[in-house]
Amino acid sequence: MINIERILFPTDFSECAKHALKYALSFATERKAKLYILHVIPKLNIPVGTGGITYPVSRIYDEMEKDAEKKIHRLVPKRFLEQIKIENIIVRGTPYLEIIKTAKKYDIDLIAIATHGRTGIVHAMLGSTAEKVVRKAPCPVLCVKHPEHEFVLP
Repeated sequence: MINIERILFPTDFSECAKHALKYALSFATERKAKLYILHVIPKLNIPVGTGGITYPVSRIYDEMEKDAEKKIHRLVPKRFLEQIKIENIIVRGTPYLEIIKTAKKYDIDLIAIATHGRTGIVHAMLGSTAEKVVRKAPCPVLCVKHPEHEFVLP
């Protein structure tokens, strides 16, 4: 039997991610594993010298972090807080890279990630964080599709 002691759950706080959280919590509870909840604040692409912007980028990041902290603390139902250990992590960077770095840093045994199911031009332009994580992760990855999200075949 494979020993799963550390599970990483990356979240963007979307409905798809909330659905994937159910799987992460179930695995963590069943295996008595520690759950690491990760939120990545993406880099802002604000051109230097943009007219009218007097608000420092560092303040924008600070506000995004405060908002993420509030959301991440409300994410897990209280009944699970007594059953499993949870560590919340908020970082800045490129989501798939930060997920991979975190998985390596904490020696993660399983990543449970939501997939949004983007296809066509949107997928080609944005790429898929889940797909990149699957390809580069140092451990198994469980991709969870939201049951009400319709996938369109190419």
